[in-house]
Amino acid sequence: MSTLDFKANGLPAHPEKATQEGRAKLVGFWLYMSAEAVLFATFFGTFMTFRNSVNGGPTGAELFAIPMVFTATAILLVSSLTSVFAIMAMQRNLASKMRFWFAVTVLLGASFLGLEVYEFVEYVHEGHTFTSSPFGSSFYTLVGFHGAHVLFGVLWISTLLLRNINRPIDTYVAPKYYVASLYWHFVDLVWVFIFTIVYLFGMVG
Repeated sequence: MSTLDFKANGLPAHPEKATQEGRAKLVGFWLYMSAEAVLFATFFGTFMTFRNSVNGGPTGAELFAIPMVFTATAILLVSSLTSVFAIMAMQRNLASKMRFWFAVTVLLGASFLGLEVYEFVEYVHEGHTFTSSPFGSSFYTLVGFHGAHVLFGVLWISTLLLRNINRPIDTYVAPKYYVASLYWHFVDLVWVFIFTIVYLFGMVG
């Protein structure tokens, strides 16, 4: 530990990487994310194959309400920024600020999910269901799978906050927060591709 660059606040410069356990968590995370990226790529490929197979039902251009989807996108992108603020506070050993920014991230993620549920309900009312067409099946599989990841991220960060509500930042908990933040960035990045490929391309047919 003597070789680490310690700050005046008593933490290493990068507490999330200061221990072997922390570095191992990061390696494991990237291996997991690699598998997730392949899985999402498969869903994207399936959607691109079937996006015009509507079976007489509504098309994307007829369904998608871009202002609402753009609002959801903005919310999720802002949540990525708030998670950055949380990690910056963590590295400065400002536990209360870190928890505040992660709590904001959770609230924004929950807001995104609320909009997505509302969107799905509207689509079902218009005849766009999971079984209505190959387009419907591939759409709900891709977008719903991403939504499940957002829900998992919200629960993950919330659990970290609740379990460590009175615990100071140290080299044991810092990697947990850091990996959760990286996961959240991955979820946001996938949504950028969904917004572009599913919604924007869907509007032009």
